[in-house]
Amino acid sequence: MPIRVGELTIPDSDYSLTFVRGSGPGGQNVNKVATAAQLRFDLAGSGALAPRVKARLRSLAGQRVTDQGTLLIVARNHRTQDANRREAEGRLAALISRALIEPKVRRATRPTRASKERRLESKSRRSGTKAGRSRVRFDD
Repeated sequence: MPIRVGELTIPDSDYSLTFVRGSGPGGQNVNKVATAAQLRFDLAGSGALAPRVKARLRSLAGQRVTDQGTLLIVARNHRTQDANRREAEGRLAALISRALIEPKVRRATRPTRASKERRLESKSRRSGTKAGRSRVRFDD
């Protein structure tokens, strides 16, 4: 089933889902049933994402991206395959939605004259306050 992220749709061909035995809650169930979900998203071969979005997603994912360009998400917090599958797909959708946001370009600005004057005035006021705390000297 395709994953929807806002207006974007990730087709089934771009990711694969496998189930393995996982740790975590489940008691004897952990030893017998493969409930942990491994979602592999083909980041390098995906045609659904723009190259700039792929680059941001790669940096957001960090060590979860393999050398082959595959994003690996492992979900093992729940006792059922279905819940772990939904969690893995949700985590992928959250990562992609964060990568879709274009970062704002920082433009260097200079402080205004008024802000410089306010800063110097507060510094001199603080200096006067601290000078008033020192010992009184009687200069004859």
